[in-house]
Amino acid sequence: MDLLTKHPKAVQFLVLLAVFFLLCLLISPSDSNFLWRFPPLLKQLPFIINDSVRYLMFDWMPVQVYDPIIDDFEEKPLFREFTRSISSIFLLVINFVREIFLGGVKTVVAFTDWDFISENPWLRWPALPWTVIAGWAVILGYKLQGKGLAILAGICTIYLAVFGQWKPSMETLSFVLIAAPVSVLLGLIFGIWAFKSRVIEIALNPLLNVAQTMPHYSYLVPVIVLFGVGDHAAAIATIVFASPPMVRLTLLGLKKVPADIVDSGSMSGCNTFQMMFRVLIPTARRDILIGVNQVVMQCLAMTVIASFIGAQGLGSNLMIALNSLRVGTGIEIGLCIVLIAVLLDKMSLAWANKQTDYFADLTFFQRNRFALIALIVFVVGSILAYIGSFIFRDSHNYLYIVPHNKGITTAPFWQFTVDWIWDTFFYALKAFNEFLITKILEPMKSMYLAMPVAATFVLMMGAGYILAGVRQALIIGGFLLFIALSEYWDRALITAYIASFAVVVSAVFGIVVGSICAQNNTASKFILLICDFLQTFPSFIYLIPVIMLFGITDTSVIIATVVYASVPATRYTVEGLRSVPQVMHDAGSMLGVSRWQRWISIELPLAFPHIMLGINQTVIFALFMVIIGAFIGTTDLGQLILKAISDPQGTGIGLTLGLCVAFIGLAVDQIIRTWADNRKKALDLA
Repeated sequence: MDLLTKHPKAVQFLVLLAVFFLLCLLISPSDSNFLWRFPPLLKQLPFIINDSVRYLMFDWMPVQVYDPIIDDFEEKPLFREFTRSISSIFLLVINFVREIFLGGVKTVVAFTDWDFISENPWLRWPALPWTVIAGWAVILGYKLQGKGLAILAGICTIYLAVFGQWKPSMETLSFVLIAAPVSVLLGLIFGIWAFKSRVIEIALNPLLNVAQTMPHYSYLVPVIVLFGVGDHAAAIATIVFASPPMVRLTLLGLKKVPADIVDSGSMSGCNTFQMMFRVLIPTARRDILIGVNQVVMQCLAMTVIASFIGAQGLGSNLMIALNSLRVGTGIEIGLCIVLIAVLLDKMSLAWANKQTDYFADLTFFQRNRFALIALIVFVVGSILAYIGSFIFRDSHNYLYIVPHNKGITTAPFWQFTVDWIWDTFFYALKAFNEFLITKILEPMKSMYLAMPVAATFVLMMGAGYILAGVRQALIIGGFLLFIALSEYWDRALITAYIASFAVVVSAVFGIVVGSICAQNNTASKFILLICDFLQTFPSFIYLIPVIMLFGITDTSVIIATVVYASVPATRYTVEGLRSVPQVMHDAGSMLGVSRWQRWISIELPLAFPHIMLGINQTVIFALFMVIIGAFIGTTDLGQLILKAISDPQGTGIGLTLGLCVAFIGLAVDQIIRTWADNRKKALDLA
């Protein structure tokens, strides 16, 4: 009775586990036993989705459309014409931005034809010299934050040129410069709409949750069907992936505007438009611009995935390197993506934090000095490129554009490192791989597959009820029911087994490392810098060295997942422990507690709700990486999603599988996030 009073939740969990194991023992495996596996009542859902999309694309509402090729009108489905028009607009704008950086004729061809270009070769749009773009990046960095950001901009752009990755980098940048603004605009529109209407906010929340937890691959299949293949389709898939954080941060920023500011706007006679764009949005500027920062990061995170449906640039080259297991080349390309991500991240944050002095009395040259310097850089860079045409007459003009893969390279060093590790530790790695698979992973996989569906429902819904309440338990039951009624329950269990093992290891590693580093300011800054690097590094890169060392096995996927998923666990642990009020540290010191006792009794309990939010993100990261791991041969949901990309009828399958993965993540999210919020309120930390 005393134990029940002091630790009621612990007792409830013990009872829940007892019931779970009892059900596992009593329910016998049988396809006819509904307690073992539910009938696949949603088996036809993918076909229903396919038929609906096919009807929209080929039969719904035919309209008369003029076809210049046959010089006549013909009937075409309205929806297909609408989606193809959007594709054409995106492709035109992407080509226009790309040709500003790299030159070309596609933009001119879009308004004329190839015969006209052949007759007028002078119409080719010239590329900007790489020295000009690098100089402009340095100027922008200095304008936003001073010397530090200017030096970073110079290092990043020079690296791209010197290592021969300028052309694919500009292709990737042109892709981001289109997808990011559109994502920001959509995020602003829906965020403002949700702020103005509670009904819209309630309707958007589940859609945003699913969009942020659904695997990247799942976006690709319907996008291919609706918009075709190419940079335009990749941009649209990226926009779907990158818009949700902008919506959430816009809504959050608008909700945080103090009531007295709103009252002041009303007293000043602001109408609805003025109140929104002259009062609310400027006040919420910081949160909104942080949303812009998140959009940029999400767009860059999609660069590699987008290459599956025709996006050109660094992502496409990285996929080629991965296919041929060229570790060194892959790392170099990955570093290019990281440098672009870091530079855009720092610039967007600097823009968010920059204060404008509206009352400064500046002369014309003071107001426009950066524009004038940029003009000088353009002139000097163009002159240097012209001089380079004489210096490098018999080779490539390195002062104009450094050709792809014609710069210096460190690829042999990285390849040598991986080969040396393989040769030196071959037997140790082989023994570790065999032990992990035979003694841990295979038994764990068998245990998951042996779980009856009824027992799984009891365990998950029971945990949700104990930690978060009845409402969350019912929501979790709804998520699981969708998966159980599909034909992918066993595949979902395999996904859950890989992800859960990786989450446990990542959580332990992240909490331990984060706790150690949080004790020191320098160590905290260093580990957060490492986390930034690992989080912006393309997730596909993690697969290359582990494949080389451990082959195409679950071990490779799990190790890559642990490295990737440890980032949020470590980051949130550091931030949570560093946010513990100083007065609590002082109180502990006055009581004479040791550092260990202070961590156990004071810091960890106060920071634990924040740490659990990091574990929540770890689950999402792990699920993403496990699905990406299908690229090297896992047998989970990711493998089926990957197959759906190349299947003409894969739209329904891809979306259904994506929902299954999203619902696994959302089920865990409901438990952890609600429990963490309740604990914050109980500790008065909300």
